[in-house]
Amino acid sequence: MESQTPIVGQIALVTGGSRGIGLAVARRLGSMGAKVAICARDPQKLNESAAALRGEGIAVLPIPADVSKADDIARLAEQVERSLGPLDIVVNNAGIGVFGPGQDASEEDWDRVLGTNLKGVFLMCRAVAPAMIRRKTGHIVNISSLAGKNAFANGAVYCASKWGLQGFSFCLAEDLRAHGIRVSVVCPGSVLTEFGPHSGKDSSKMLQPDDVAHAVAMLVTQAPQSFISELLMRPTQKP
Repeated sequence: MESQTPIVGQIALVTGGSRGIGLAVARRLGSMGAKVAICARDPQKLNESAAALRGEGIAVLPIPADVSKADDIARLAEQVERSLGPLDIVVNNAGIGVFGPGQDASEEDWDRVLGTNLKGVFLMCRAVAPAMIRRKTGHIVNISSLAGKNAFANGAVYCASKWGLQGFSFCLAEDLRAHGIRVSVVCPGSVLTEFGPHSGKDSSKMLQPDDVAHAVAMLVTQAPQSFISELLMRPTQKP
């Protein structure tokens, strides 16, 4: 385990931490010495992932939660602080997507995607910001997407959630920077996970979850005077 890093002993929370990008981020932060809480909706998958992380020597606390529900978020934040301590790092990674023509999307699709991808981030930030403000320190990293900057066919609902996340994140960064809290957005292109439509793409050319985890690690180890508000990630070659 890396011992000479700025985050040894810090407390991190990663949403959607049972697989894909979230699991890679939790593994990276844990390997750097942080105590990590992970949440997801599927308790079985969450516990399996936590067991795998513990097998690698990472201190991890799994907590089932649906980030679109305010009561779940309040319970999650309270349980992490009670069990591990005050949060230093929050990575809002939980996300879902529904793809198809915008005019054909159902109201349920809209509510489900926006509830997780945008409302969930709002609820989490609202829950953790007061304690960070009191301590005058903290990192909030929101995992967005290049879909938050670019339009594409069949992406209306997903893009709406990520464009909204961009705006919310940039404004929150201005609200919190005076308190010593940095809010950053990571916008990956195609990442090789179970998420999203990857048909027709060369998986060997796609970004890997570890690439995003590397970016998050860089953001939370910036020098105090440095503030990276947005990070765009693309594969070297188009997949």
